[in-house]
Amino acid sequence: MTKEIIKIENLKREFVMGTETVHALRGISFSIQEGEFVTIMGSSGSGKSTLLNILGCLDLPTSGAYEIDGSSIKDLNRNQLATIRNEKIGFIFQSYNLLARTSAIENVELPLLYNSKVGSVERRERALKALEMVGLGDRIHHTPSQLSGGQQQRVAIARSLVNNPVMILADEATGNLDTRTSYEIMSLFQDLNKQGITITFVTHEPDIATFSNRTIVLKDGNIIQDNVNTKVNSAADQLAQLPKQED
Repeated sequence: MTKEIIKIENLKREFVMGTETVHALRGISFSIQEGEFVTIMGSSGSGKSTLLNILGCLDLPTSGAYEIDGSSIKDLNRNQLATIRNEKIGFIFQSYNLLARTSAIENVELPLLYNSKVGSVERRERALKALEMVGLGDRIHHTPSQLSGGQQQRVAIARSLVNNPVMILADEATGNLDTRTSYEIMSLFQDLNKQGITITFVTHEPDIATFSNRTIVLKDGNIIQDNVNTKVNSAADQLAQLPKQED
């Protein structure tokens, strides 16, 4: 029996803008099981950014229920929400959000600095292991300026893994990358998913969604599609089919 990582029921989010009420989410319901790789798609104004903020415990719904790993976020205060964010969710952003003058391993250690249960030796060991998982074991002392865009995103992915979250939440994680590097990063996501890591990936790129097991499409605050992908493309295979780069 698989475990339910995300459970959303009749979720609504409304914003009052002057005299108008904007219905960003109009009562959506879905769940995500442990080990799923789900892409969330939708054009600008569809509600996907609002949903992302709620999934990441950065915002609270107007009404409806949201549970992550069995914890309801409804009545949590700001500190409790911060704890959930830090311990249960690994965030990956389009712009990497790395500290510029800080080495790769120190960037990856950052989430653990807020975890009082982890000492400095374990913190370093876990950061090193996470960097090795993303293929950067030989770049641990490089700063972001010494790394390519794809390598910086790998550091961001390692940082998202270091707290052993129940889910990785990625926001347009390939948005700033060229096609080759995007496929490299998606191949890494597929490898992590094969290891049992649950991934929720927000994107507007249909080709990126073909690498996931399931796609949820939002429009005007409603879910208009929620499909299991019967033919999941291999990012590694797509990468191999790209023309060789000239040196």
